[in-house]
Amino acid sequence: MRIALVHYHMRRGGVASVISHQAAALMEAGDEVLVISGDPPEAPLVVPSGREIPVAVVDGLRYDRFQKSAAPSVPPAETGKKLAEDLRAAITGVWGTEADIIHVHNPLIRKTAALLPALNILNKQGLRLLLQNHDLAEDFRPDVYVDGEDYPADCHYAVINSRDYSFLHRAGLKIEGLHLIPNEVVSVMAARGLERNRYLYPVRAIRRKNIGEALLASLFIPKGRTVAVTLPPTTDQDEAVYRNWVKLAGELELPVEFEVGTRERFADVFGSALAVLSTSVKEGFGFSFLEPWTADRAVLGRRIDYVCRDFEDAGIKFTAPSKKTGVFYKSINIPMDYIAPPVLKNKMERAMTAIYEAFGLEPPAYAIRMMDDMIFTEQTIDFGRLDEELQAGVIRIMVSNDVVYREIAALNPFLTGLADWQSDEELIAENNRRIREAYGKERIAAILRRTYQSVMNTPILHKLSKILLLELYLDPLRLSLVGVSHV
Repeated sequence: MRIALVHYHMRRGGVASVISHQAAALMEAGDEVLVISGDPPEAPLVVPSGREIPVAVVDGLRYDRFQKSAAPSVPPAETGKKLAEDLRAAITGVWGTEADIIHVHNPLIRKTAALLPALNILNKQGLRLLLQNHDLAEDFRPDVYVDGEDYPADCHYAVINSRDYSFLHRAGLKIEGLHLIPNEVVSVMAARGLERNRYLYPVRAIRRKNIGEALLASLFIPKGRTVAVTLPPTTDQDEAVYRNWVKLAGELELPVEFEVGTRERFADVFGSALAVLSTSVKEGFGFSFLEPWTADRAVLGRRIDYVCRDFEDAGIKFTAPSKKTGVFYKSINIPMDYIAPPVLKNKMERAMTAIYEAFGLEPPAYAIRMMDDMIFTEQTIDFGRLDEELQAGVIRIMVSNDVVYREIAALNPFLTGLADWQSDEELIAENNRRIREAYGKERIAAILRRTYQSVMNTPILHKLSKILLLELYLDPLRLSLVGVSHV
């Protein structure tokens, strides 16, 4: 088969890494592959055998903010028509004919205004599309929502977790045209012989990674150990929030290290880890729950049910029943006495109202009522639902008031368990094995090829409802102030 893999960019990390692994697996299986990107990769893409993966650059795929030549007055329909022509030209320029399948990654988020119109054109022209979604704008991300353009109908879609599969099916997609394609997990190397004294948080410190909760956890770790965050954010919005956390950690003398990944080799960073910590409130696939086990490091922290359930179905175990290992929690419970409920109510109502309005919707009355009931009837609130200002206030009072510290500790066994947590080598080895089996190159390549055969052989008639997607994702009880895009 001839497969064109399309994405906005091929900068290192994230979706670009997924595409590189897909391309390598397909080429090793004998397929022809062309990666089409708005930006070229920083270095040539190669498969393990040394063959280079062909790449074509189409400027119209670049993020809108990077397109210097883009004329703001040109309507998306016009730029979409040109992008569709350029994509076909890139494919025929390499192969002399059309691709069997055009596999587009993350097409439903607004990074390039021309992409959805272009895909609708290609779809009507009869090209076979597979639209794989790693993120959905409807999931509290109005800043990347595409308004005024329908999602392509009568083509195949793919997702990376079962929750999104369920939601897209319920929003109109038929099972025959909807596919679950997990990501390949590549083993992480950890240097040997280093002192293991870090609870490592190997992430770029964007808001949804919930960095304040990592600082909170640092109040409970044994003396001589640290919580270590690997990378700073790359956007101005996230940078301002991040710098406040760095400042607070310094002011309160918390045992937290920042940007260790910019100063040390990745293998050394993992080699110095006692365990890996995750406090994120939202993930797409959830690499952070799998990769550490391949480096012989257990994962601790906040459980994200819709992600972890998929992994548990594949045989991964996050807790050994009789041992203190792989400890997870669903919430960090903070007494409402330390939050000021009217302040929280105001913040949540403003956030929910702004989110709905950004999607062009009127916030339903039931959404506000549900939040009010939660705030004024519950005795505690999950730390992960607060914004950074409220989180910082909780941390400050815990540092200055032993009574508050002990009360919050008593409510959260995970935090008190950090002091004597011990690794379970048997569980680590078993998870390492199962992850290699369930998410290794051979199995993911087989899933890809089965999906492509379905796209080739199964014409589909269905349409995705944007309104139903919004109803499914915008659950007021899932609102986390650090987990929403800026609105």
